[in-house]
Amino acid sequence: MKSIQLILGNARYFGPSWVFASINILFGTWAIYIPTVKQSLEINKSELGIAIFFLALGVFTVFPFASAIINRIGVGKSTFYGILASCTAAMLPLLAPNYYVLMGALFLFGASNGITDISMNTLVTEIEKKDKVKFMAASHGFFSLGGVLAGLGSFLIGPLSNPVLHMSIAVFLVLVVNFKFRKYYFSEVAEEIENEPFSFGLLKPLLLLGLISFLAMGSEGAIVDWSGLYLKEIALAPEALWGLGFLGFQVTMTLGRFLGDGVSDKIGSVKIVVIGAILAIVGYFLVLTTDTYFSIIGFALNGLGFSVMVPEVFRIGGNVKGIDSSKGIAFIAGAGYAGFLCAPPILGFLAENYNLTRSFVVLLASGFLILLFTLLLKRKKA
Repeated sequence: MKSIQLILGNARYFGPSWVFASINILFGTWAIYIPTVKQSLEINKSELGIAIFFLALGVFTVFPFASAIINRIGVGKSTFYGILASCTAAMLPLLAPNYYVLMGALFLFGASNGITDISMNTLVTEIEKKDKVKFMAASHGFFSLGGVLAGLGSFLIGPLSNPVLHMSIAVFLVLVVNFKFRKYYFSEVAEEIENEPFSFGLLKPLLLLGLISFLAMGSEGAIVDWSGLYLKEIALAPEALWGLGFLGFQVTMTLGRFLGDGVSDKIGSVKIVVIGAILAIVGYFLVLTTDTYFSIIGFALNGLGFSVMVPEVFRIGGNVKGIDSSKGIAFIAGAGYAGFLCAPPILGFLAENYNLTRSFVVLLASGFLILLFTLLLKRKKA
């Protein structure tokens, strides 16, 4: 809990962490109105899927340019300007008068979130280097907390009966806090790295980190999308328990991220990812027993295991010798988002053509691959 005390007790660390929460408050508020937008624009599921793809396309479009933007204007400024852009773009999908405008609006929302995501992770990496502290995992915990706040905001749907007003309230909350705390990070710039000549030796750790990020974020997305259906159709859980897999996953994910920095400080980033992979593997074995209660415990262990992986690979990637922190994080973030977007439909195809159990066997295999890649990374660092 040391990193939580650090964040809550020092505005220099709270400011960047609130940016993490801000992104998920905005995204989560949009997400709860997806059914409303679908109905109001009279589009089908296939068309909605294509529109949401444009959000992902926006994220990926900025990745190749993110490092140059961050290094040119400064990581503190790019973080703040990114959240301003995200606040503006968050309003657009709910104001879209037709399907084609919705696609454009989601593209802009994705692009602004993408630059903010890379900027805020680079910002935390740079502050950690300068201040010799660790709060990356706790910052990602604030991201999870932002999702919880957005979820609680769903209780406003009925009383407000106005999606644009609801999003305006979320934007106002995000902006007020960010304006108050921006001075503590606005002037931060990334440390200049004297780049080494290109070699595969430099590329190898980034490739391993990218693969870990791809598999970890892909697994997160799959569990969020498929845990409820697994409990319903495979574990034959009663209706009241269908949501407990997701809830257990989210609670332990948030808890693990708040505690992760302290553990990482004691044992190191690579070892904590190894432990996280082992916890995730044990969780999948419990899920695959198909017993309702073992499966719920398994999803909770998955959340605890995956909670530390993405923050730690960002931390490692931002400290690879000879590579700018923004470039390392942009590469790892791109790989992670690819996994997050690709895994659910791939597993859905397996579930449709085989069964949902087969999909979770694939996720178990991914857990073993994460463990393998992390051990290879550990050997390289040694």
